[in-house]
Amino acid sequence: MEHNHLKGIAMLAATALVVAGCGGLGKMEKYASTITHTVDPDPLIVKGDTVHVNINGNFPGKYFYKKAQVELTPAITYATGETPLKMAGFQGEGAVGNYTVVPYESGKAFSYSDKVAYTPAMEQSQLMLKILGKQGKKEKPFEAVKLADGVITTPYLVQSDDRVIMAPDKFVRVTSHSASATINYLVASEVVRPNELKDQDVKNVADFVKNNKTNPRITWKGVSVDAWASPEGEVKMNENLADKRAATGKRWIQGVLKANKVDAAKNDAFFTLNPRGEDWDGFKSAMEASTFADKDLVLRVLQMYPDVTKREQEIKNMAATYKEISDDILPKLRRSEISLNYEVNGYSDEELASLSKTNPDTLNVEELLKAATLTSDLNEQLRIYREAERLFPQDYRCANNVGYVLFQQGKSAEAEAQFQKANGIMDNPISTNNLGVIARQKGDRAKAAELFAKATAAGPDVKYNQGIIAIQNGDYSSANSSMSGQNTFNAALAKMLGGDAAGAGTILAASPEKDSAIGHYLAAIIAARTNNGEGVRSNLAAAVAKDASLKDKALKDLEFRNYKDSLGL
Repeated sequence: MEHNHLKGIAMLAATALVVAGCGGLGKMEKYASTITHTVDPDPLIVKGDTVHVNINGNFPGKYFYKKAQVELTPAITYATGETPLKMAGFQGEGAVGNYTVVPYESGKAFSYSDKVAYTPAMEQSQLMLKILGKQGKKEKPFEAVKLADGVITTPYLVQSDDRVIMAPDKFVRVTSHSASATINYLVASEVVRPNELKDQDVKNVADFVKNNKTNPRITWKGVSVDAWASPEGEVKMNENLADKRAATGKRWIQGVLKANKVDAAKNDAFFTLNPRGEDWDGFKSAMEASTFADKDLVLRVLQMYPDVTKREQEIKNMAATYKEISDDILPKLRRSEISLNYEVNGYSDEELASLSKTNPDTLNVEELLKAATLTSDLNEQLRIYREAERLFPQDYRCANNVGYVLFQQGKSAEAEAQFQKANGIMDNPISTNNLGVIARQKGDRAKAAELFAKATAAGPDVKYNQGIIAIQNGDYSSANSSMSGQNTFNAALAKMLGGDAAGAGTILAASPEKDSAIGHYLAAIIAARTNNGEGVRSNLAAAVAKDASLKDKALKDLEFRNYKDSLGL
């Protein structure tokens, strides 16, 4: 803040002698220079598209004629016109009216605040004070007084580096799978019956091994065999029976692998046997899932016997009574479950890139989305994403990513249509963020803010986009919070506008824009705000060397007002 006098405080003493209570408007105009004032900020600065004006002033004692009125109207004046602010009225002790009264003997301090919308013409302007004196029916305009320069427009350096987001693929190159079969046994037996090998799940496993024994994309990882006995026999016997069933289950799958010359089958470590004993839990689950009319009664009775031996006997008795238990429930519990575990090795990057061109229809959505990330050619990315959209129209990611590339190509209208399409398929935070970017760049900050608020789950890029709006709205604290940890031009700008020029310099030096024309220009402003004249000159020279149009801007920019005679441009 700078403290000014309209023409010099030295006139105060003379005023006390010359101006008397019986003076008039003429003398008030003559000694108007004795009214002191401060303006904040000086120069004026745009903030959130608004220019704020704050004036603190003081009418000295023995100045204000008792029957006079004065109307003070600040105005921002520029080449093509002016923008007046609100009028503030004052009057002497004897005047008739509703203005603020200024006592003749003591004078009065006053404060004034107002704001107006910024227009580009204000960049080269001055804050002038228009004074109209009134006494009865007489009016007398005083000479207008300059209060401050204006307007600094540094916040408008904000860059449109909004972040649209690509929906990620879920491509996993190596995936784990299992081929499973169940072998059932007769009561008290571990023998694998030939008719069991005709069951479809058993045949499927055998066929899978046969069809993939030389498949280079298949890696055999191991076999696990889980085996059980039904819970109506003696515990020790059932444990031994489960052991034997695990062994015969292993023998079957090992034979299948050896017959197909799968070398891993020769190694016993390839097989994991898990004999589980009697399957009481399986019995309860099977009963609960059955349509057996008395199942609840049976379960209640059995649960009355915590003693395993007694419960086994009761199950045996009930199996003799209820045919459903002996024929439908217990046989399914006498089993070994065999899982052949393997990995599928997916396409290499080179294969994905090739297939996306020659035969995209053979790729799944994750493979196509992955293929698009393997090139930096936007046209090629767009081609692949359009293929993905054709093949998988119900996956919002495809539509969104078409829009992402179109946005990178500067085709915002087409990109917007794609983002809307993606959200139509499934309302999602990624496309919502991207629509927010479009809205902000079209000038609808309110809509953009609403969309970003809905899109926070899309990640930190959303917060960065919110930071851009905060800069434009003049909320530099929020901008710094949203851009915390980011090293970009806009993050540096927010830091400087928030009052930390040194911190802004550190962020700018680590940003990709540090060597750009606009980066050097911001560095020059930071230097000016930290009283580094040489930094001002060297950075402006670098900025103008990269963008000659910045020369005229720098010569007019009030950021460099203290160096206007030594810019070296």
